[in-house]
Formats: sequence, structure tokens, C-alpha cells
Amino acid sequence: MNEILPPESTNPHRSRGTALVTGATSGLGAEFCTQLAAQGHDLVIVARDKERLDEVASRLHARFAVDVEVLPADLVSDAGAARVAHRLARDSRPVSMLVNNAGFGLPGNFADNDLGGELGHLRIHTQAPLVLMHAAINAMSTRGGGRIINVASVAAFTPRGTYSAAKALMVNFSKWANLFYADRGISVTALCPGFVRTEFHDRMGADKSGIPAWGWLTAPDVVRQGLGDSQAGKSLSIPSARYKLAVAVARFAPDAWVERLARRGR
Repeated sequence: MNEILPPESTNPHRSRGTALVTGATSGLGAEFCTQLAAQGHDLVIVARDKERLDEVASRLHARFAVDVEVLPADLVSDAGAARVAHRLARDSRPVSMLVNNAGFGLPGNFADNDLGGELGHLRIHTQAPLVLMHAAINAMSTRGGGRIINVASVAAFTPRGTYSAAKALMVNFSKWANLFYADRGISVTALCPGFVRTEFHDRMGADKSGIPAWGWLTAPDVVRQGLGDSQAGKSLSIPSARYKLAVAVARFAPDAWVERLARRGR
């Protein structure tokens, strides 16, 4: 584990606490790091690629003068998830915010995909976040509270294979946890964006041609909304009025109609 820490005597910033962000080197994860650092949070950044983590850490420290820990870990593996959970439980430089953002998509449907890939997909989107939340909630309970953001998707409200099923689990769990652990000072928010201009779709080889221009959101807007709703203690954050409307329609429209629309992407 590497740390980029300014000397105590020359550190000009007063930390607002430490946030741990998974999937921190690209997309929404990188944007979470930028906005949290701009607010004065120290960071623990998690991803598989140590070289990219080091680059992100150097850039954030140079720009915002915050302390940044680099924690390489593959959250699909038990060992990787356990390593990050151990950091969340640590008393030195305690983590007051957890952002469960790491994830990937699969291009095919369930039966056509490799079963190992499907199980890894399930682990990164449900098992790993639950492992990290278990550690975070127990640690935060002894420290007077904290905040957790689970990056889900509007797909959680549609019938769309294992991706939507995994995200539905995170939405429902977040809503329950936000109520149950409120008396411990812990808020849990499920952030549910629609299509976001990140590397997500390119990495899975998805066809984006069927997505209209109005359907795209920007990472800065999504993260800004998520952080604001988390600060307000909301259990659910759906960025933009158009996606709030889409979710409302999906709840009452025929499943067959919603499924056809949902096939277009995230």
C-alpha cells in the first residue's frame, strides 16, 4: 500500500475525513475522487492497476494537497475484497465515507455468456460491496457515523438480466440500511444514473448507436448529485429529471415493453 502524504508541518488543508473509493482510476470513480478531494477529503483509492492508481494519486495530491493512499486490489477475488475490508476497519486514518463504485458490464445475455464471467460480474456488483459495507458499518458505528454511496443504475428498475438484478439488490439493500443504521449516524445512498459518458460501455464492447443524445449524462453532474443526496441522507439518488421520469414510468409500464427499451444499454 502506497501513500502520498505531505509533511505534517507543511500540509495546508484541514481534512474533512477520509473517503475510500473503489474503481477509482476511471469514469465515475475518478470523478468521485476529484470532487471529494476538491471538498477537502483525504482519499484511499482502490483499483486493480497500481500504475494507474499512482498516476491518479499524484495528480490529486498535486492539485488539491490532500493525502492519498493507493490500495491495489482485485475485488472479484476474496483476497482483494478482504484487503480493502481490512483497511476500512483500521483505526488509524479512519475511513468516514465509502464509495462502492467498481464494476464492469457483460456484452451478451446470461445463457450466452461464460458462467465464470457471470459469477465474477455478480461478485463485483454485489458480493464485494456487501463485504466492504459490512466492514465499514461496523467501523463507522464505533466512530459516531459515516456515509456510504453504492453506485447502482436505473437498470435496477427494469427487467434486464443479471446486471439489473445485481443493481436491484444494491438499491433495496441501501434503502433498508439507510433506515436501519440511521440511529448510528450512518447514511447509505444508492446512486442510480442512466447512461453516463465514461469508459463503461466501451470496455464491454456495447453498441451505443441506439442511445439518443438526450439520454447521456456527464460524470461530474452524476457525482455532484450523488454527493448532495448522500449529504442530505437520502437512500436513493436518481440524477436528472428525465431519468426520474423514466424510473417512474418503468415501475408501472408492462415488463415486456420496459425490457425491450432496456436492452439498449446500461
